[in-house]
Amino acid sequence: MQPKLNPSWQTILADEIQKPYFQDLMKAVDEEYKNHICFPPKELIFAAFDHCSFDDLKVVIIGQDPYHGVGEANGLCFSVNDAVKIPPSLRNIFRELNDDLGSIFFPNSGNLEHWAKQGVLLLNASLSVRIDSPNSHKHLKWGTFTDAVIQKISDKKEHVVFLLWGSFAKKKGSKIDRTKHLVLECGHPSPMSANQGKWFGNKHFSQVNTYLKSKGKREIEW
Repeated sequence: MQPKLNPSWQTILADEIQKPYFQDLMKAVDEEYKNHICFPPKELIFAAFDHCSFDDLKVVIIGQDPYHGVGEANGLCFSVNDAVKIPPSLRNIFRELNDDLGSIFFPNSGNLEHWAKQGVLLLNASLSVRIDSPNSHKHLKWGTFTDAVIQKISDKKEHVVFLLWGSFAKKKGSKIDRTKHLVLECGHPSPMSANQGKWFGNKHFSQVNTYLKSKGKREIEW
């Protein structure tokens, strides 16, 4: 399998996708999809890059791995396909979004493509997973690739907002250059973390837009 990345990402990641580890990763992913039921559908593995070009990138949200239930994952972290019941973490994200921005409308779809198309990279650390088996593709070296993606963004862009939710994302984003990017951290939106007071009240969505506006960039219509 060779990724058909958005042309702007193809240029930025040209050296990365030629490395031996990445070639091995693509072979391993092929084998997994051949021998097991895996998500998202193969053609959506790189959807985060398809919907958000490198040139338009303004915000990065880091997740762990795709949803592992049938019909849920669409290649964007925290996002699910239309008509899929909104998962608990995403429900908490929407609750915080509503509280932060004073909205009275709760989304009836958990599909976050409209965020991605405005320049929000919804990046999972692993881009695939086996059915009903969370973190099952962690060993495939997806992490090496997504670490490289984050590093390229940090090095080659400026004034990007990184949202690091939970200890996993914080560790993943530990090498981001904070002298030229805004990094916002808080607990994970999962019910366990949120119920411990580590999620609600973070006001990340308004902070993102305040920062983007201050840099002359168009705000995100969350």
